[in-house]
Parts: sequence; C-alpha cells; structure tokens
Amino acid sequence: MSDVLEVQGVNLQRSGKAILHGVNVTLARGKVTALLGANGAGKSSLVLGIAGALPVAAGQILVDGRPISGLRPEAIRALGVAAVPEGHQVLGDLSVEDNLKVAGSHLPRAELKPAIEIALDTFPELRPRLQQRSGTMSGGQQQMLALAQAIISRPRYLLADELSFGLAPVVVGRLVPVLQKLAQQGVGVLLIEQFTHIALKIADIAYVMERGRICFCGEPRELEKNPDILHSAYLA
Repeated sequence: MSDVLEVQGVNLQRSGKAILHGVNVTLARGKVTALLGANGAGKSSLVLGIAGALPVAAGQILVDGRPISGLRPEAIRALGVAAVPEGHQVLGDLSVEDNLKVAGSHLPRAELKPAIEIALDTFPELRPRLQQRSGTMSGGQQQMLALAQAIISRPRYLLADELSFGLAPVVVGRLVPVLQKLAQQGVGVLLIEQFTHIALKIADIAYVMERGRICFCGEPRELEKNPDILHSAYLA
C-alpha cells in the first residue's frame, strides 16, 4: 500500500526483555497520528524500531509497501522516515549551522542550501544563532533545531517523540503548529505526547498503548467521550 507507513504485528526486545507484543499501527501521509500511553508502555521503543535503531524480533514494518525491517537507520531515513527522539537531541558541540548541514548530508549539494533555508524559514529564531554551539541553547531552542533537522531531510513520515518534554507551554505552542503544517503538506506525523489534550486536539487518529500492546485505535473524539480508556492505560 502506498502513502502509508505500516507496523504489522511487531515484537521488539530491549536487553533481552520483550517490550512490544504484536503491535499494529498505520501512519498515513497527510495525517497526524497520536500514540498515547504511560511511561514505559513501549512508545519510544516503537519509534526506535521504526527508525532502525532497535531490531524488530518479529513482524514487519513497511514504508509505502516496502519492507524496511533490518535496514540501517541512514537507509530508513533516506526512504523518507525522520525521527525526532525524546529529549531534543542535537550535536551539542557543533554549531547550529553545522547541525543543519549534517542533517542534510545525504542531499545533493545543490539541494542542501534550499533545504536549510526552508528549515530556517520555519524556525527564524535559529537564524541569529547559526554560529552558536547548539549545546548552549535553551531546551526549547534545541527542540526547534531537532525538528529543523528532520525538516531538512524532507520526510514523508515524521516520528516526534515527546516533543513537549521539559518545555514551557509557550514553546510547545510554537512547535505544535509546525507539525500541523507538515501534515497539511502531506507528511505523515506520528506524535507521542505526554499532554494528551495537545495530541488529541490536532490528531486525526489516536492509538493507546498499554504494556507494549495497542489497546485502542480510533478517532480522538472517541477517547474524549470514553476517558476511562486513557485512565486505565496510564494506571497500568
């Protein structure tokens, strides 16, 4: 199937411990898909599995119908899958400009500068900081940079893990519309978010994960009408 990223019956282990159990998730281009659940439910492990950072023990992951399980992270990124891991991870010893260049290292030279310009147009706050060492910036600025790096890679699918973690509400309010705009431009966005009201407000479809299993898939309004589903997952 084209224009979707499919997780089919995926099992995943970390340090020999089973983390995911038969997980099925479909991420459609042009849509925001929320993945909710308590800490330790397996959400971040799923992102790492899709991105190729953790091996899949069983099942398969397909991007536009092409199996990607077993591919190296850089190969998966080249196929249009960009992950923004939890904790605004950037190359702290490098300048903002060098972080952006590294993110576009796979692009032809003629395409790199325009891609960086698009990212800087999205986050103009980064322009005056291009020569600043990224590790000296605030958490919010680093998260902007992490998202800018993903944008430079021209993703078809963007995996945003706990975008708002540790950030002030005003910064979160700056970042969330960027995800909405990317979806409007045809990117499939997977949003893992600790603040469920933020995720449900912008999501087209929602999944709830409990102890490594998907326990709900449906429209966000169904969760709003049945809060016990979320309540149970977060207490599990």
